[in-house]
Amino acid sequence: MLAIRADLVDEIVAHARRDFPLEACGQLVGPEAGEHAERYVPMTNADEVESDFAFSPAEDIRLERDLDARGERRMLVVHSHTRVPRRPLTDTGLPEAYPSVKDIAQMEWTPDQHWLIVGLATADGDPEVRSYHLADGEVVEDDVAVVESYMFSHTGSDDVPDRA
Repeated sequence: MLAIRADLVDEIVAHARRDFPLEACGQLVGPEAGEHAERYVPMTNADEVESDFAFSPAEDIRLERDLDARGERRMLVVHSHTRVPRRPLTDTGLPEAYPSVKDIAQMEWTPDQHWLIVGLATADGDPEVRSYHLADGEVVEDDVAVVESYMFSHTGSDDVPDRA
């Protein structure tokens, strides 16, 4: 199970809403030896389109240097899908939080990386948040738990409620 703190998910969704109708993008990062993302780094979509994203090369280089200096690593690629369905079989006509063909091709470059996708039909609509990774060349959806604190995400404790 992939646990992500609620405040980070809130930041990601807020970023997707701000950049709508363009695809928003960023990275969830955390300690080099850690299991969980500790911060969200919003990035500029250099493609500036509604159906694709690319990290700004200059920002990406700055981020890499910052991560090295802080002893952190990239944990999840984050981006939004707006307006356009991503799978030909979808019948809703709404954006789907599922990797596009281009996303899957990019996932092959870093097969150990997880991709968090926010589906957003309107700037104020309900977001669909999902995560995926590749396993043996196949797209696999992660079980995602949005938690208030990582301290309780492993135990299932009721002391601090988890958000679904």
